[in-house]
Amino acid sequence: MEHLFSFNCPVCGQKLTLDGNSFRCPSGHSFDRARSGYVNLLLPDGKHAKLPGDNRQMVNARREFLEKGFYRPMADALCRELVRELTGKGNLTLLDAGCGEGYYTRLAYDALVQAGISVQLLGLDISKFAAEKAAKRFRPEEPVHIGAASIFHMPVEDESCDVVMTLFAPFCREEFLRVLKKDGLFAMVIPGARHLYGLKQAVYDQPYLNEVQDYPIEGMTFLRSVPVDDTITLHGDEIMSLFMMTPYYYKTSTEGQQRAAALEQLTTETSFEILLYRKA
Repeated sequence: MEHLFSFNCPVCGQKLTLDGNSFRCPSGHSFDRARSGYVNLLLPDGKHAKLPGDNRQMVNARREFLEKGFYRPMADALCRELVRELTGKGNLTLLDAGCGEGYYTRLAYDALVQAGISVQLLGLDISKFAAEKAAKRFRPEEPVHIGAASIFHMPVEDESCDVVMTLFAPFCREEFLRVLKKDGLFAMVIPGARHLYGLKQAVYDQPYLNEVQDYPIEGMTFLRSVPVDDTITLHGDEIMSLFMMTPYYYKTSTEGQQRAAALEQLTTETSFEILLYRKA
C-alpha cells in the first residue's frame, strides 16, 4: 500500500508530502525525517520545555517493562475490539495520539493487517525520544508515519482519520473530534480505580485509588467499556522499570523512591478500561 496520507505543516497547515527524506509543504516549509524514521513537527514556540514529554529514561523504562508482556492482556483486548469494529472495512487511517514508544501502535497495526483490514497509520507523541523508538518498530515500506508533536495541536487534517486511539495520554476532546471522520471510531484506555494499587501501597504512606472519569464525551456516542483486570508479580529491575515509567516516580519523595528501589519482589493489581465511542 502506498503512503496515501501524511501530516499537515505545523507552520501553515498545508499538506506535507514526503520528498526523499524530507516532508515539505507547498509553501516551502521543510521537516527532515530522522535516521530512525520519525519527523519532528514541534515548533520552538510550541514547546513548554526544552525537551517536552517523557525523557529518555522514562521511555527506556517503559519499553523494557512492556516488552516483558505485563500489559499484554490489555493490549490484546484492545486489538480484539478494534478488529471487531473494523472488520469488513478497508483503506483506513488510524491515528495513535500519544503513541509513546510504539508498543501498542505496533500490536494494533499487526492485528488489523492480520485480520485482512488495510490500514495506514499515524503516530504522534510530544516526546522525541518516544517518537524515535516508535518509528524504529516499523519498516520503511510499511504505510506508517511517526511524528513528534503535541496532541493538543496535532498536525493532522480535519476529518481525515477513521480511527483514533489513545492510551494513558492527555485527553483533548476538541482535537480528537476535529481529526475524526463522521462515524469514526474512538478508542481510549484509562487506568481503573485499583490500577497499580500494590505499588502505591509499597511506596506511599497513604495509598489512594485512581479517580475514574465519567464515560460520556460530548460529540461522541458511547459504545461500551471493556474492563481488563490482572495481577502481576515483578522482580528486581522490573519493579523500577514500572515505577519509572509512571508519573508516580517524579511525584514521589526521595524516601518513597528508596522504598521502591529496595523492593526485591512486588505483586500488584493492574486494572484497565477500554472505552469505545463513535463520533456522533
